[in-house]
Amino acid sequence: MDQEILNSYSSLNDLNVSRETFLDFENYVSMILEKNRQINLISQKTSSKKDIINRHIVDSAQIIDFIDLNSNTTTDLGSGGGMPGIIVAIILKNMKNNMDVHLYEKSYHKSHFLKEVSKKLNLNTKVFQKNIFEIKNLETGTIMSRAFKPMPVVLDLVYENFSKYKNLIFFMGKSGKKIFEKSKNDWDLEYIEKKSLTSEDSFLLNIKKISKKNKKRYKKN
Repeated sequence: MDQEILNSYSSLNDLNVSRETFLDFENYVSMILEKNRQINLISQKTSSKKDIINRHIVDSAQIIDFIDLNSNTTTDLGSGGGMPGIIVAIILKNMKNNMDVHLYEKSYHKSHFLKEVSKKLNLNTKVFQKNIFEIKNLETGTIMSRAFKPMPVVLDLVYENFSKYKNLIFFMGKSGKKIFEKSKNDWDLEYIEKKSLTSEDSFLLNIKKISKKNKKRYKKN
């Protein structure tokens, strides 16, 4: 394998990611670059090949140790161009894990792109061109949320719309600490925090349990 390719993904060496996976990543990056000329899959600010690898591929791949590998499905909320859902599906394929990755994306064009990528790379995905807020009693293993909706909105969505799940993964950015602390005023969360591989200011959250705090309201006399 080309040393340049290996170097591009060197930050993933400590994770359970095979070299064969990097070739699928490369094909996926090529498809993103081509499609991004037609529709806005990712911001033009991070649309160079180097940025796509560092800010999107590696950033998404780093959650693989948080994925519940014994479940039948994992779910990506608002998948967009496929980060992290497609990335996780690529890694699972090369791990010989047959779990289905459910990709929820409202946009017709982005959903179509996700189906094209899945077919070309032979991934175990199911693409749902639906608004996930309108679907109830969902069941899955891991739930992934990256650049989808604010944390309080996602917590409420999972609490209300998912009847069964194993864990919920959040990608938290620069303002993540404040948002997280504020969310804990309303929610009891059992979680593990992990520093991001791609940004000094970012971190990951692996939340195992979510419950609403009971706030007593007192009427004014």
